[in-house]
Amino acid sequence: MKYNIRGENIEVTGAIKSYIEKKVSKLERYFETPPTSDVNVNLSVYNDEQEIEVTIPMPNLLLRAEEKNTDLYAAIDLVVDKLERQIRKYKTKINRKTRAKGAPKHIFAEMEKDLLATDTEDYDDEEGVEIVRTKRFDLKPMDSEEAVLQMDMLGHSFYVFTNAESGDTNVVYRRHDGRYGLIEPS
Repeated sequence: MKYNIRGENIEVTGAIKSYIEKKVSKLERYFETPPTSDVNVNLSVYNDEQEIEVTIPMPNLLLRAEEKNTDLYAAIDLVVDKLERQIRKYKTKINRKTRAKGAPKHIFAEMEKDLLATDTEDYDDEEGVEIVRTKRFDLKPMDSEEAVLQMDMLGHSFYVFTNAESGDTNVVYRRHDGRYGLIEPS
């Protein structure tokens, strides 16, 4: 894995960089072949709170986690734990599908007995995703600013709309820092 570590309001020292690389590289044990993707790490500091965001884009899978803590090293540990849980959850779902369909070899490595035992304990009772409500509505053409206003008026954290300029379906959402994001199809 190649690391792209960036700091916002913080200097990324050699010690921080090596600690991140050491912790995130432990995720390689979950894969048959080590991923060749870039690991994007963003560190930021706001009001004595350290935030780390890790994104690992891979074929058919995007691993992403973020964590906040007053101690940067604790935040790094927490975000790696979160990524491990995501991998184990995804691995369990893939293994279920392969057993059910006899699908081809999967991307995850075989793990030790104790690790497999924790996987089944955590996720065997999970039957899958349960959709409890479905909504249907017409998408009104508007610009992103109007969509943000609509979202705020509804009190939602996201809003789906048709972009008046491009005609594509877009999503605006409220970020954890209070600012807004826009999701567009590529």
